[in-house]
Formats: sequence, structure tokens, C-alpha cells
Amino acid sequence: MTTRILFVCLGNICRSPSAEGVFRAMSQGMNLTIDSAGTSDWHVGDPPYGPMLQAARSRGYDLSPLRARQFSARDFAAFDLIVAMDAENLRNIERMRPARSNTKVVIFTDYIAQSGADHVPDPYYTRDFDGTLDLIEAAARGLIDQLQ
Repeated sequence: MTTRILFVCLGNICRSPSAEGVFRAMSQGMNLTIDSAGTSDWHVGDPPYGPMLQAARSRGYDLSPLRARQFSARDFAAFDLIVAMDAENLRNIERMRPARSNTKVVIFTDYIAQSGADHVPDPYYTRDFDGTLDLIEAAARGLIDQLQ
């Protein structure tokens, strides 16, 4: 059985496409469907943000084929696990939850043991692209451990 995972941030140009790319690379050989989306419609159709692309590329992750899309209520039926990058996006996701949907929604940093991080900061604003990738890699390892 395929596990379907969706990573969600605000614009789908930094954190969630990075999570998609990192997780896809780290989980090769697992039976997964992986995607990403943003709760806003600001960047629909756009590639990941240039500095994020470069930071990911320097670690061996190619995000260039990815394009931003907006999260929708249909995603609750399309995915088994929805992974938000922060509490604000988690709240926005939950506001769209259809009645009777039991799709699990979590914050990505919940998969990092004893990190003290309660969210993945948005590097579009912080400019800390490497710090964001550090958290995403750690959370991806934790999620993979839980799926195995």
C-alpha cells in the first residue's frame, strides 16, 4: 500500500518544496507518493525560490522540476498525511478540513526528537536557507523512521 504525504507551507516556494525534494531523495525505495502545496495562492505555477533552489542544490537536492500549487480541501482525500511547516499553516489547513475527514495533520518538526524547534522558519523572510534545510533533513529522517 502506498502512503501519500503532502508537505504544506505558505507559498509553496521554499519550505514545502524543499521538504518534498529532501523527503523524496531520502525515502527512495519506499512505497510513497509525495507532493507539496501552499495555503496561499501567491506563487501558483512558480518554481521554488532561487536562493532555496541553490541551497538545496548545494546539498544534492534538485527542486527545479517542482511548481507551486495551492492547498485545497480535496487534498484531505488525496493524502494520508498532511505535514505543515508551522502552526499558522496548520490552522489554515484545519479550517479547510471537510466534515468526517480523519486525515492526519501534523507539524513537521514533531518528527525531530528533542530539537526544541516548534516549526520550520520561513527562509524567504529569515534568509537562513541552510538552517531551514537542516531542520527539514532532521524532520525527514524522523518521519522516515516512523514510517518504517
